[in-house]
Amino acid sequence: LGCEAAVGSLVPSGSREFKLCSKHTEGKHPLHAIGFNFADARYYDVFATAGGNRVTTYRGLPDGNLAVLQAYIDADDAQSFYTLSWASDLAGTPLLVAAGSNRVIRVINCATGKLFKSLIGHGGSINEIRTQPLKPSLFISASKDESVRLWNVHTGICILIFAGTGGHRHDVLSVDFHPSDMHQIASCGIDNTVKIWSMKEFRPYVQKSFTWTDLPSKFPTKVVQFPLMTCVVHSNYVNCTRWLGDFILSKSVENEIVLWEPKTKEQGHGEGSIDVLQKYPVPDCDIWCIKFSCDFHFNQLAIGNREGKIYVWDVQTCPPELITMLSSPQCKMTIRQTAVSFDGSTILACGEDGSIYRWDEVEHEAAKN
Repeated sequence: LGCEAAVGSLVPSGSREFKLCSKHTEGKHPLHAIGFNFADARYYDVFATAGGNRVTTYRGLPDGNLAVLQAYIDADDAQSFYTLSWASDLAGTPLLVAAGSNRVIRVINCATGKLFKSLIGHGGSINEIRTQPLKPSLFISASKDESVRLWNVHTGICILIFAGTGGHRHDVLSVDFHPSDMHQIASCGIDNTVKIWSMKEFRPYVQKSFTWTDLPSKFPTKVVQFPLMTCVVHSNYVNCTRWLGDFILSKSVENEIVLWEPKTKEQGHGEGSIDVLQKYPVPDCDIWCIKFSCDFHFNQLAIGNREGKIYVWDVQTCPPELITMLSSPQCKMTIRQTAVSFDGSTILACGEDGSIYRWDEVEHEAAKN
């Protein structure tokens, strides 16, 4: 309320405890992405990883171990997958959308383990893919080519391209859909900005993409050149952004995550202000390939660092509460990404050493009684 932002303490509260249950090494390639399937309630215990030219799906077993379900090996040996996201077609078939260095988006059918579609359009490597939580047939991609694209996974159509006059001026590193307003997205990148975009006026094109029967290349893809607003919250690269209701969490290479409120004006593109609310310090997190994750209800946030440590924050307390800091002698390499299970009781981490680490919550005796 007009005061300085509330900064969290790095002294863990210990309100929840976790133990390392298992370590699984996939191979020699670094793992860039890991994520639970929140798109389908039947598979909340299923997650996937991406790294090198491989996308692998697993199930987290009740005993703390991991079971490999299937692996997709890309035909391009030189491919390096950077990102993945769960989606589904109109029939509800679970799909994995993955992309990386070779600019092509691969859509994998998880029922068959086979390639479903290859989507081409970006002119540079693809840094992040996110699925629309309310319509999991839609997803957005953020690329080195300075653009964000909206796709329909069912028809393979590129519906909208967010780029141009008011767009990013360098690689776009992260992007996210607003959780309840289907028309808003946020993107961020190496130009130090976070941009908020609206696709409200393009609703007819989104709807048309579901019924289009001609070639996807003939669809009248529209370019959105001006964001609702451009926000300068950080003074360096911004490499991860997530909506928290109408607020935004964003991470730069400045060893902290910031929670802030964008205040857009009804009239005029790009106008507005921001109100920084809270800061979550993360030591040794000054490289841009590290992303954070949250559980389904956005209660907990987990982020790794260069030293192999994982910081678990309670997102919704003020000032922020560091729940715990996870570390293990087995893990001394950079944690590139984490995944927090639906209820926050399991935290996964993957990173530079090609391994997956699974931490499970320890039940307190008082809770058992």
